[in-house]
Amino acid sequence: MNRINKKLQEDKKLLSIYFTAGYPKLEDTVPVLEELVKAGVDMIEIGLPFSDPLADGPTIQESSTAALKNGMTTAKLFDQIKDIRKTVTIPLIVMGYFNPMLQYGVEKFCKECSEIGIDGLIMPDLPLAEYEAHYKATFEKYDLKMVFLITPQTSDERIKQIDAASDGFIYMVSSASTTGKTSGFSTVQTDYFERIAALNLKNPQIVGFGIKDRETFKAATKTAKGAIIGSAFIKTLTENGIEGISSFVKSINYLGASPEDIR
Repeated sequence: MNRINKKLQEDKKLLSIYFTAGYPKLEDTVPVLEELVKAGVDMIEIGLPFSDPLADGPTIQESSTAALKNGMTTAKLFDQIKDIRKTVTIPLIVMGYFNPMLQYGVEKFCKECSEIGIDGLIMPDLPLAEYEAHYKATFEKYDLKMVFLITPQTSDERIKQIDAASDGFIYMVSSASTTGKTSGFSTVQTDYFERIAALNLKNPQIVGFGIKDRETFKAATKTAKGAIIGSAFIKTLTENGIEGISSFVKSINYLGASPEDIR
């Protein structure tokens, strides 16, 4: 069983952390991964930096720019994490944009992910129809879960199409803005969370964008399986370095909480 599917079966709310590979320093990728595991996170999204990250806000864009200047590339990332499964057992997802994957070669990219032990991919600019027509068979060949995004503007019909095409979780974007923009959740967003929950989708949802502390984590996971923290973690990494990872994760204060407790 894919590690993502196994993790989703656990009776708890899941905390996923996003970080940019090669940031703050080029060789920080593995130390950040291992420190996050020690801190007790449930899943990790490894951001593959790209020069035009349309879905990302200023904080993640700046980390991507810095990582690229540091010398981060797709090949470099694969080399850095080639032995990661010797120390890391939780699900790992690569989040990036389709152009670098296409340039690298889709089959080659998927094959290397599989050999390393990557469990899934998030490519916000790869449309569902394009994925199903040209790439689904390749992803499935290498047991890589494709994670699709939905937003408050996504129609119920479209959401059901994405649900039917998915076999893992759905990335539920909390708002239509880029990452790092929100300061809390409005009634519009909480109504959206409840609307999605009422659809009774076969795939659990994990909320991203605007999650930065215990309060927003609790609000996001009231109806969803988990939440993803990206920009707030990058800010902590920028200000406090790898040494600040443990205290940041503990500040979410979700560890060991049952689904009832977190609500």
